[in-house]
Amino acid sequence: PITDGVVNEVNGTTQPQIVATLARELGACPDSVARLLPRCLERYVELVREELEQIEVRVLPGIPELVESLARRPGVVLGLLTGNVMEGAEAKLARTGLSHHFTVAAYGSDSAHRPDLPSVAVARAEAASGRLYQGKEIVVIGDTPADIGCGAQLGVRTIAVATGKHTVEELKTFSPDAVFHDFSDWRQAEAAILAEARPA
Repeated sequence: PITDGVVNEVNGTTQPQIVATLARELGACPDSVARLLPRCLERYVELVREELEQIEVRVLPGIPELVESLARRPGVVLGLLTGNVMEGAEAKLARTGLSHHFTVAAYGSDSAHRPDLPSVAVARAEAASGRLYQGKEIVVIGDTPADIGCGAQLGVRTIAVATGKHTVEELKTFSPDAVFHDFSDWRQAEAAILAEARPA
């Protein structure tokens, strides 16, 4: 059986890391895990696509307005940063109708080590826009302590939103720059995102 300790260990990591950890926990030898990981991830994507065909995807309040408003702003590059592999993330995002607003992305398939992903996303944003980004003009938004942590390690602005399994109070303990229950008041969220996101 998969214990709570293992679930906590993989929480906030990447999809490749989750699959490898669970396979080892179930008794697979390291050589087998490395050899079979690509096929396991392919099967995961197949299952995600099958599930998406059977469920209604609900976009949380304020998200469409926030994403569309940010995408219209000159100088703002929207990116997706996720521990999911590219094919799984794209399948999920496509169902929201918002994927065309995201210029760049960094996925768990770019690196199984989640802390690597912010720098991957920033490098792609710089390549896409032709300018450099640093400090608080880079903003990481997420609903887990891992999201806050991966932004904080780069010294960027972090916005936490309690739309996942973590409460506002739990997220506050990780010291994000701002924290919201949700983005229903998307204008307030946008103001927090842009507060220090402009170069001097």
